Order: sequence, then structure tokens, then C-alpha cells
Amino acid sequence: MTKVLFAVSEWGYWGEELIGPLDACDKAGYEIEFVTPTGARPTPLAVSMDPAYADPPQGKSVTSEETARKTRELDASDRLDKPHDLAGWVPSRPYPSSPTYLRDSEEYHRKIDRIVTHDLPSYDALVIVGGSGAMVDLANNQRLHELILGFVRLDKPVAAVCYGVAALAFARDPLRKLSIIGGKRVTGHPIDYDYHDGTGFEGPHALDGSTTGFGDGYINFGPPFYPLEFILRDAVGPDGEFIGNVGHAESVIVDHPFITARSTESSYGCGRALVDVLDHGLRRYGW
Repeated sequence: MTKVLFAVSEWGYWGEELIGPLDACDKAGYEIEFVTPTGARPTPLAVSMDPAYADPPQGKSVTSEETARKTRELDASDRLDKPHDLAGWVPSRPYPSSPTYLRDSEEYHRKIDRIVTHDLPSYDALVIVGGSGAMVDLANNQRLHELILGFVRLDKPVAAVCYGVAALAFARDPLRKLSIIGGKRVTGHPIDYDYHDGTGFEGPHALDGSTTGFGDGYINFGPPFYPLEFILRDAVGPDGEFIGNVGHAESVIVDHPFITARSTESSYGCGRALVDVLDHGLRRYGW
């Protein structure tokens, strides 16, 4: 049976950006497993379950009643209760300041090679879910980068939605330090869709140990930490291309092994593309 691993932030995922590819995988009969940075249960962003919420850059609601319902139902179920613990699975890269740096590096690479050769072959694809939380604990998560590099090494597809695409830009060989999407065609959250204010995060991070977030369950960081479009334009380099498709209803790009989706409205398209890649050998789409 085809098995897909979903990487989800612990600081707030956008409902449809999980539901879209998850629905497609469920309908295709795939086995699904989840992984979060520390093994904590992921939390959906409240606004992604509110059809009345108008997305400021687009001036309209981007959440349907059906998607909001499905997100609430998933969150109320036990399906996300026991995700894999990424920190317990993939080791941390050693610091150069370590007095045993060379030996530590050798051991680190032995462990990574074992994960790639023994663990990852049981999976057929990786999906990186978007939402503002992905900026916090997925984009610059070196453990996730190693998983991405491993899937690419095994020639297995990696799909990413919205701010989840940032992890592809930052995933790179630690020696060459070149992005793995160099020379590729990708899409992602364009600057036209960036908030001026209201970038929020939610999750099990309250100081009192509760699961309500930051005491009241929400914190506003204003605009996004970085303009993802510019990050992606730089990462693909002169031989690649960022394709925002602003003004089009959907933007999904397949440039094997990568499947990238612009934002929440392209989440279901991402799921369809992933199934086409896995079941029908699709290697190029949208450019």
C-alpha cells in the first residue's frame, strides 16, 4: 500500500492545507502517517475554521463551510493524537564548536544514512503542510531538511503547500549549501498575498503547560517573518523560476520530485497532483 508522511507544524497549520492533500490521499486509499517537530499534537489555526473570516490581501473568505467542517472534524478526532516525534527520530547536526566535531559528524551521517536506507523506503511521498506555524518550526528545521534530502535522494516526491514550501528553499546539502530547488520551477505564497498585520500562531505552547497556546491561545506577529516569494526566487536561481500565478484561481507546479502549491486555494490541487505523480507517473505540470 502507498504510504505518505505528512509533516505538520505545532504552531498552527491552515486547515485546508492539510485537508486538501489528506482528502486526496484518503480517497486514493493511501496509508497516512503524521510527524511533528517534537511529537506534539498539531493545532489548526482558528481562522482557517471560520468561513466568515475575510483574508485581508484577497478581500474575501478563503474557507468554505465544507473545509471548515472537515478541519473541525479532523481536530476533534483521534487521528492526529500520536504523530511521530521528528526530534526523537532524526538527530541534530553537531555544532562545529564541539571538541569532538569530526567524530560527532561521522556518527551523525551514519545515523542519517540509516534513516534514509532503512526508514524512508517504507514511505512513498512526503507532504509539508502550510500555515503560519510552518514559518516557526518547519522552514528552518534541519531535521526536516534531512527528511526532505532523504526523499529526494530516493527519488520520491515531496509536496509542499504555501509556507511549507520554505522548507524546500532551506533544505540543502550542508557542505555545498545550495538549495535543492535550484533550477526548479516552484510556486508558493506570493508577496501579493502577504498580510500587513495579523500573522498569528497557535499551539500547545502555554507556559502553564496547557494546550491553549500562549495563555489565550493566540499571538499576533504582524506581517510574516519573511516574504516567501523572494526566498523562493533566490533559491531557484537563474536556471529556475518562481511561478506565482497571481490572478489565477489555482497555482500548482510539478517539477519532479517537487510538488508545490501556492496557498490554501491550491491545497486540493496539490492533492490531485500528488496522486497523479504517485499513481500515474506525472513529472511535470503547470509550467
